[in-house]
Amino acid sequence: MSFYKIITIGEIDFSDAPKAKIDSYKWGEGYTPKAYAQLIYVKNKGFALKMTAVERNPRALCTEYGDPVYEDSCLEFFVRFNSDSPLYMNFEVNSNGAFLASVRKERRNKRNIHEITSLPEVMANRQDECWTIESFFSIGMIEALFGKCDLKKGSVFFGNFYKCGDKTEHPHYGMWSPIQADTPDFHRPEFFGKLVIE
Repeated sequence: MSFYKIITIGEIDFSDAPKAKIDSYKWGEGYTPKAYAQLIYVKNKGFALKMTAVERNPRALCTEYGDPVYEDSCLEFFVRFNSDSPLYMNFEVNSNGAFLASVRKERRNKRNIHEITSLPEVMANRQDECWTIESFFSIGMIEALFGKCDLKKGSVFFGNFYKCGDKTEHPHYGMWSPIQADTPDFHRPEFFGKLVIE
């Protein structure tokens, strides 16, 4: 299996990057761990992503690409990099660095990204009080999935950041941009928030 490695994971400095707080917990049993995401545009190269969950002993049974990581304690990034396309990518990762990713227009009819292009590299780091994941989405990968994208200062695209765990001790479903639905459903691109390259 091949991986994109345009930027070395871990070399991006996220210390001054804004934090998108995942603090809207609409469904679940009252467990609302603090979590946030940081996304940095690297000019002419792509996007560096870092997500953090403040959580002790996260459930992490999945170990391979394509495993159902949403059943574990999971951090997720859903995004439409090309606002002219109805396609979005769901990128879901656990604290082992196991992940799944696909492109789709809705919950059904997905295409796993490895069928289209090389996979992004993922790095996970587990500490006593929290865990993080980092990844990088190159322009080449983005355009293989979404077609030609006009990504520059001022460009607008749409996405959402999530924290979940379907089969954890306390199932939970957190989001950055709130979803108006009665039951858990992250596959709702109509509720994606606006992201602007600064």
